[in-house]
Amino acid sequence: MQTTKQDKTATDPATQDAVEFLEAEHRAVEKLFAAFKKTADDDLDAKATLAQRACEELSIHTMLEEELLYPAAQAALPDSDAIDVEEAYIEHFLVKTLIAKFETLKAGDRGFDATFKVMSEMVGHHVEEEEQELFPELRKSNCNLRSLGEKMAIRKAELQSKLDAVGSKAVGDKTAAL
Repeated sequence: MQTTKQDKTATDPATQDAVEFLEAEHRAVEKLFAAFKKTADDDLDAKATLAQRACEELSIHTMLEEELLYPAAQAALPDSDAIDVEEAYIEHFLVKTLIAKFETLKAGDRGFDATFKVMSEMVGHHVEEEEQELFPELRKSNCNLRSLGEKMAIRKAELQSKLDAVGSKAVGDKTAAL
């Protein structure tokens, strides 16, 4: 079977533009949220693993957006009334605050599931705004999304490598090392 450019783009982060790259990341985190929601209340190991993985993914994702996407968006869309990058920074701050709660919360603790649920709802809202407002505006702008996507793929690999080097400590300990 012959691989088309579209097939390769869907699977190879290095060939994705920034919007495709971030949308793929959004889908991956949504899968983790959905799996958590389906997990039995008494399957604490699975809940802990899913929460840790989601926190790791979100930590890297927020760094990519804050270091690369938002500065590029501000430069490419300086006069846009519809795009509020400052709001996105605040939403990231709130999600990072919830991620930090998992430094002390363990699966089965009071508030663990509620914290994860609120975090998933906040991320869902944030994703919706990005995909319906920011990403379409970026597509219409002069922003080089292919180059930005390549930078994101490289930076994600660097951050993932640092995360992997830290090992399997608490989520907060890992993200602090990044």
